[in-house]
Amino acid sequence: MAKKSANTKNTGNIGFEEQLWKAAEILWGSMSPSNYQNIVLGLIFLKYISDKFDARYKALVDEGAGFEEDPDAYMEDGVFYVPEKSRWTYIQGFAGKEEIGQVIDNAMVEIEDMYPKLKGVLPKDYSKPDWDKQKLGEVILQFSNIMMNADENDRDVLGRTYEYFLTRFSKTASIGGEFFTPPCIVKILVEVIKPYKGKRIYDPCCGSGGMFVQSKRFIEAHSGRIDEVTIYGQDSNPETWRLCKMNLAIRGIDADLGDSASDTFLNDKHPTLKADFILANPPFNLKSWGGDKLQDDPRWSYGRPPVGNANFAWIEHMISHLSTEGRIGLVLANGALSSNTGNEGEIRKNLIIEGNGNRQGDLVEGIVSLPAQLFYTVQIPVSLWFFSRRKEQKGKTLFIDARNLGHMVSRTQKEIRDEEIEKIANTFERFRKGEDVDELGFAKVATTEEIAAQDYILTPGRYVGIPEEEDDGIPFEEKMKVLTTELSDLFKQSHELEEEIRKQLKGIGYEL
Repeated sequence: MAKKSANTKNTGNIGFEEQLWKAAEILWGSMSPSNYQNIVLGLIFLKYISDKFDARYKALVDEGAGFEEDPDAYMEDGVFYVPEKSRWTYIQGFAGKEEIGQVIDNAMVEIEDMYPKLKGVLPKDYSKPDWDKQKLGEVILQFSNIMMNADENDRDVLGRTYEYFLTRFSKTASIGGEFFTPPCIVKILVEVIKPYKGKRIYDPCCGSGGMFVQSKRFIEAHSGRIDEVTIYGQDSNPETWRLCKMNLAIRGIDADLGDSASDTFLNDKHPTLKADFILANPPFNLKSWGGDKLQDDPRWSYGRPPVGNANFAWIEHMISHLSTEGRIGLVLANGALSSNTGNEGEIRKNLIIEGNGNRQGDLVEGIVSLPAQLFYTVQIPVSLWFFSRRKEQKGKTLFIDARNLGHMVSRTQKEIRDEEIEKIANTFERFRKGEDVDELGFAKVATTEEIAAQDYILTPGRYVGIPEEEDDGIPFEEKMKVLTTELSDLFKQSHELEEEIRKQLKGIGYEL
């Protein structure tokens, strides 16, 4: 497990995901993968809220004022109050008994009774007669040794644990197929669009709610309150929709996620919403999104998106929900920057040029290309798109090439540091003020005319250029002498290797 960097609060892993997985493997094979997923994630939810509750409970006992059973004493500190028979210590007492399943089901019911927003959300199938209660008890005991409450303020623990399990599920049981947005990416989006208090925030593919969690931190860091913000979301996957409701409930975030999980394109749960801030990480290059059923949809005012790829359908859906002063920050696969397939190039052009008729143009405020290896589950590089109906710099777009930022936090995963996130956000802020932010190899402000000259392709590398290499003080002639000597040696080795291969082939009856 990678150690936490000294200069960043982000981490590639939380620290206990693998422990949870190994503990949960006790159930593997005793139930179907879909049931296994629900059972395990429900237990993680119970363990997480109990660990947070226990820490607050101990602090209240130490204070000696007698408020340790007062729900308000927990809520005011942002901690989920857990009813007595839903606490992990109570459940753990039944780990070796046949009624353990019913005890867990009852615990879920008590929580739903206390928190109506969670009604019908928590799993309550633990008492099924065909499930091995001994193994369920063993998982309870194993989970009891794992603490999940450390340093939660810097981490979306529930969402990231869920993502880790989805990754393992997808490798082991061919399920999953979703991905959790890395905290560093969410933080860039939030720091750039700046969702302040008294506004409406929307995510049309909200997953486990990471965008909302980071928005809450941003608002509170700027002396705002999350209850002054109205949050709207939607997700088509019932499991992630339920997880999002859990994730937001334990943080005191009230959100309208619709009455059920539902497809955003085919059944928009917020048809009249005009949001001030939209943050999203839609599924990359989604092929089967229902485009054939939505050919004349009024959302496609910038052009009809291709039936075989939803990237620009997501963009146009979000713009249709954007208020007159609104901003959007979203994640897309890099192909959307340059693809001309199925009207994508024309849509991109219409988003950039001045509007006509009822269609507003000049919406693209900035594009940021990111390095690969930022996600748990996919390794492809992505870009961040920022749209604004209130661009301070009309007819201009900021391009940032951040592909060289970040550092490896594990063998396969990279992360962007806080100071690098701040550099990106500050560059946007300075751009909005009209300051010169051009930096060769990193940032460039391009006019609409310059973008048109590039056929409306938005790849930042086309605009920012290549940074000049520092002069190492070695004369050119001396460098060339060294390089040609090295090249000569390599040619010699190549010839020797070629002769050896010919010799070996001849020895077995083949000649070149």
